[in-house]
Parts: sequence; structure tokens; C-alpha cells
Amino acid sequence: MNLALLKTLCETPGVPGNEHRVRDLIRSEIDGLFDAVETDAMGSLLCRRDAKTKDAPKVMLLCHMDEIGFLVSHIDKGGYLYLQPVGGFDPRNLFSRRVRVCTDDGDFLGVMNPGGKPIHISSPEDRKKIPQVGEFFVDLGMGEATHDHIKVGDFVVMEEPFIEIGDKIVSKALDNRIACWLGIEAIRALGKKSRGAEVHVVFTTQEEVGLRGARTSAFKIQPDIGIGIDTTLACDTPGIPEKDATTTQGKGFGLHVRDSSFIADRDLVRDIAALADAKKIPYQRTMLAAGGQDGAAAQQAAAGARAVGIVVGTRYIHTVTEMIHKDDLQAALDILVAYLSEF
Repeated sequence: MNLALLKTLCETPGVPGNEHRVRDLIRSEIDGLFDAVETDAMGSLLCRRDAKTKDAPKVMLLCHMDEIGFLVSHIDKGGYLYLQPVGGFDPRNLFSRRVRVCTDDGDFLGVMNPGGKPIHISSPEDRKKIPQVGEFFVDLGMGEATHDHIKVGDFVVMEEPFIEIGDKIVSKALDNRIACWLGIEAIRALGKKSRGAEVHVVFTTQEEVGLRGARTSAFKIQPDIGIGIDTTLACDTPGIPEKDATTTQGKGFGLHVRDSSFIADRDLVRDIAALADAKKIPYQRTMLAAGGQDGAAAQQAAAGARAVGIVVGTRYIHTVTEMIHKDDLQAALDILVAYLSEF
């Protein structure tokens, strides 16, 4: 398992609208794997693997490159940065974080905290309050000189390392650099075989703010089958009822049936489940009451497509401690390779 690539993907910053660094990394990694590669107007990377015949079905794998983060919206007189989120954050997870501010001229490390009193001088009532995202600021330690280096629109990501603990991987941005890794590694594993389908692997932009890059790229490609590759919840942890767990880590990839953006094609779900059973690839069916993923964009593009999701259960999602099980990641890779090999 090429975890060195996954580590590099996770630690490369790229928020919605600023995925260029991730895209450049992927482009360098996929050299020779595809027959055609292009970047569209939205910044998505469209990669095509040709079929043996012109009338072959089009299969599209959608792998979004962006991670949740922030854009600098204001710099005050003292050099403190105020931010607008691009993606969904729970403010309870933002306290006392190290961050990286990314500019055209280089990166700057800083710390994020909410405005207000520290514990030594705060009242019991103060300590009960949970600040809103807009109340947090970034301190780069440069004071007024911050104005010489940072501008409104520069982007900010959390600064946390990729680590392995036991059978697990922990990192920020596993949502959704997992999918980028799977898109690359699945085509690498196929090699020159299985050319019965025209396979499009699209590394999409701005998923975290509304599936935007997936919509435009799917409209262009107009696939017959769309596979949204993403993370999903693994709430198999204390304090959450079993019925809300969604997935259990170590029990295989997630065969995604429904969320608020789409309902998977019934026959695709059945076929992938049967293939997983035949190949002895562990899986679990998954549904979400809310949230969406790029598979929905493929399903609804132009005249429509059959669509399904292949997902990896992730604990502590949208935090800097996102956690996956290595076996689930391997199962997701195995089913993608097995399915594409069927054509």
C-alpha cells in the first residue's frame, strides 16, 4: 500500500477554489497512466483511459481534491487575520489550532484562537460559550508586518501531520485525499488490461461548497456510470447510538446507497455487492441522512447516468484527527479494481 503518496496528498494544502497544489502533485504522479489529461475551466483534472472500441461505455470516477479550510477575509491593524470558512466546520474543534496560511509568495505558520479571555481571567459563564467560526482569528506573530505578506483571499489550512497508529491512519484532509489516492492507485493496478470501458478519473474541485467541479466535469463527459469516491461517517465510538454509526471501521468499504444529494442506482448497488461477495472483499452498505457527494453530480449531468458511491468510513470527520482503517482503504481499492476489470 503506497502510504507515502497518501501522506503527501494529505499534507499538501488545497481548499475549495485553491486546489492547484494538489492538482500539480497528482499530475506529476499520474504521468503515463492515462491516454489524455486536461484541466478544465473550474480547475478539475480530467484524466481519460481509452477503451478498445469507440462505442464502449463511459465510467467516471469522481475524486474531489479540496479539503475544508478558510479564506482570509480581513486583516486588522494589529495584523490579526479574520477568516471565512470554505467547507463545514464545528467550532468546538477549532480551539487552539496551528494553521498554515498559503500565499502566492510562500506559506506562513500561525495559530488560531477565538477572541475572548483565557481561562485564568474568565468567568464560569464565559467558559460555557462556544464561539462561532467568525469569532476565530489567526495570529502569525508578525504584528503590523502581516500586511506586507498576507492579502484578502489567501487560503488557510490546518497544520497537522499524517501519522499511523496501529491499523489506523490519522490525518487532516483524509476527506477527500483518500479518493485521490484511490483514483490513482486503481488505474495503476489495472495497468494495460481491461480496456472494455472508457474510464474517466476526474479529480474535482470545490466539492465541499456544493459539488461544483463535479457538476461541470460530469456535464462535459456525460458518463454512463458515475462512481463517487469519498469518505463517510464511522461513528462507531462512545456516545453515539449503534443505529447512527453509519459504518464500523475494519468491516470493509462502504457501498453508498443514499444521502441527501442522490439515491444510488439499484442495479449498480446489487452488482457491486455481488462482485464484492464473489471476490471476498468486505463491505458494508451505507446511508446518510444529510450531506452529499460527487456521485450525485454524475447522476444528474445532462441526460443522467447510473451512479453509486464507494466510500471509506472515517472517524472524527472534518477535524484534524480524521481516522481510517487501512483494511477499509484496501477494500475500497480492491472493489474499484475488480469492478473496472469486469469491462
